[in-house]
Amino acid sequence: MNQKHIKEYIGKKTVEDIRNDFPILSQKVNGKPLIYLDNGATTQKPLSVINAISDYYKEYNSNIHRGVHALSQFATDKYEESRGKIKDFIKAASIEEIIFVRGTTEAINLVADSYGRDNLKPGDDVIISTMEHHSNIVPWQMVCDSTGANLKVIPVDDDGVLILDEYEAMLSNNTKIVSVVHQSNTLGTINPVKEMTKMAHDKGAVVLIDGAQSAPHLSVDVQDINCDFFAFSGHKVCGPTGVGILYGKKDILENMKPYQGGGDMIRNVSFEHTTYNDLPYKFEAGTPNIAGGIGLGVAIDYLTNLGMDNIASYEKELLLYTREQLREMSGIRIIGQAEEFGGVVSFVMDCAHPHDIGTILDAEGVAIRTGHHCTQPLMDRFDIPATARASVSFYNTKADIDALIVAVDRVSELFG
Repeated sequence: MNQKHIKEYIGKKTVEDIRNDFPILSQKVNGKPLIYLDNGATTQKPLSVINAISDYYKEYNSNIHRGVHALSQFATDKYEESRGKIKDFIKAASIEEIIFVRGTTEAINLVADSYGRDNLKPGDDVIISTMEHHSNIVPWQMVCDSTGANLKVIPVDDDGVLILDEYEAMLSNNTKIVSVVHQSNTLGTINPVKEMTKMAHDKGAVVLIDGAQSAPHLSVDVQDINCDFFAFSGHKVCGPTGVGILYGKKDILENMKPYQGGGDMIRNVSFEHTTYNDLPYKFEAGTPNIAGGIGLGVAIDYLTNLGMDNIASYEKELLLYTREQLREMSGIRIIGQAEEFGGVVSFVMDCAHPHDIGTILDAEGVAIRTGHHCTQPLMDRFDIPATARASVSFYNTKADIDALIVAVDRVSELFG
């Protein structure tokens, strides 16, 4: 396949120029140009983020908060500046609602532990969905086991869409927490989280939104959604690994116990009693990932300059093209056919196991993800062990998709 495509733009910037900002995209893998379509696992980093991390360690490496010397104060300013950028990025009301964590997984565990254990009792219900990542299943299983609460699961239909009538039926005055994914990492389905949040609030429940896959692809407004918690990871928005964000409504956070104890989360310590720091520091014990926090702020700058609506529009066109090309091939079934979708296209082939697909594609320089994608219950729902998943970002092109299709065709030649 050697189709010629017109020059692609995101806003006023060409995708070619954008790709030049990402050094890793220029390399070859197995002698072939790298076609990176594993963005659902982690995104690549622009040079501005790489330089920001390097500059921290080269020029002002110092521990933040409480230091009176110049390096500490400068590092603190840069770190807290990132917190403000993140507040604006997800349209939170206050920086006090932005908590630095290691990633989405830690954010969900924090809420399950600090909020769940104190607010659940035997007979209460926690609701999640069939399409959840394991990090939004296991913490709730653990807290339900320890509190006696029940875990209920919203089913999905054959297109990979949540069955909202079933969700409505399971909501009751016993429902205390609803924790659902905004955009599925396996199916790409974008869930109607604003509507689901209102339905939960009408029953007095609090709502956590797993935004790990939506934050890189959609314009997020936590106040419009009106969720009580929202979590996402830095490495999926072109930032560093090991840093992420938990947003929580201020009044709820103020009434929650700290998740961990140690430095920075305290106001005063004696052997008789400890008083805790103000928000958000009450939930940020110990030395944080300072370079990661600063790098995340620079990544947010990069996305903001491109415009999240521009990114969403461009990526939707790319994903529709991917679906269209795969549907023209025989022996391929796309898993997840929601009309509202983003980020990923998952598929299986009659002739080959997903791991074999991934291995052949790698030999052609095409990087995808194969496996259950930390969604084993969802695999069980579709009666498959795994899928091959191509996941896009704004630096991908239709030429990348053409290379994917050529490589998939190669799999058919070898195994068909």
